[in-house]
Amino acid sequence: MTQTNLAIAEEDAILLIDRDARGVVTLTLNRPNAFNALSEAMLTALQTAFDEIALDESARVVVIRAAGRAFCAGHDLREMRATPSLDYYQSLFAQCSRMMMSIQRLPVPVIAQVHGIATAAGCQLVAMCDLAVAASDARFAVSGVNFGLFCSTPGVALSRNVPRKAAFEMLVTGDFVSAAQALEKGLINRIAEPANLEAEVDRLIASIVVKPRQAIAMGKGLFYRQIETAIEPAYQDATQTIATNMMAECAVEGVQAFLEKRKPSWRPD
Repeated sequence: MTQTNLAIAEEDAILLIDRDARGVVTLTLNRPNAFNALSEAMLTALQTAFDEIALDESARVVVIRAAGRAFCAGHDLREMRATPSLDYYQSLFAQCSRMMMSIQRLPVPVIAQVHGIATAAGCQLVAMCDLAVAASDARFAVSGVNFGLFCSTPGVALSRNVPRKAAFEMLVTGDFVSAAQALEKGLINRIAEPANLEAEVDRLIASIVVKPRQAIAMGKGLFYRQIETAIEPAYQDATQTIATNMMAECAVEGVQAFLEKRKPSWRPD
């Protein structure tokens, strides 16, 4: 495993990047003393990493995790209050929104590995990831309303993962939900005991990396396009996507292997 440290502004190694032989890229938020708050530097580091991964055809899966006691406590409120102007806040939240959308636009699955707390924009980060695995003692909240700040941008991601009334309740109360409640609501996919969290994430990774990268990239793109459109154009898009997929080498081999009752023999992507 090769590790690269991105040093942004005055904070050294604010984001740790690990790559393994399977094509798994692990991004570790590394501001443990600030509960991994999304400072401007952290947003920039994440954006840079996502832009590089988007061009890396060897990447197969991205994992976002965090150092210290928390996954992510949201925006850096101390930094935000240092520049109290509308222009600054508009620019900051636009920067964060671009970073969040980059996750959805990556051609590979992104998994949140969550421990401790994930609050406000930290909860948004979990919701924007394609998949999420949490420690059994993890907790989630969109708690800005407790401080007079409705979590508007986190609400966009939350409401696309959690049923409407459940999302609105979280947004207007700011209350924490447990990992078990988050699983029930659909915010996360799996729960593991804290000591087994990384192993559970690895089991999920193992079931993805054996599949063809091309098929997953096509499927992820379609998944997010169709979910935001009406059903008829969604089917039109899906029809074209699956027809194109059927012509791809990975599907030709996969279907032939099924007919011959054998395992597919895919080339490494």
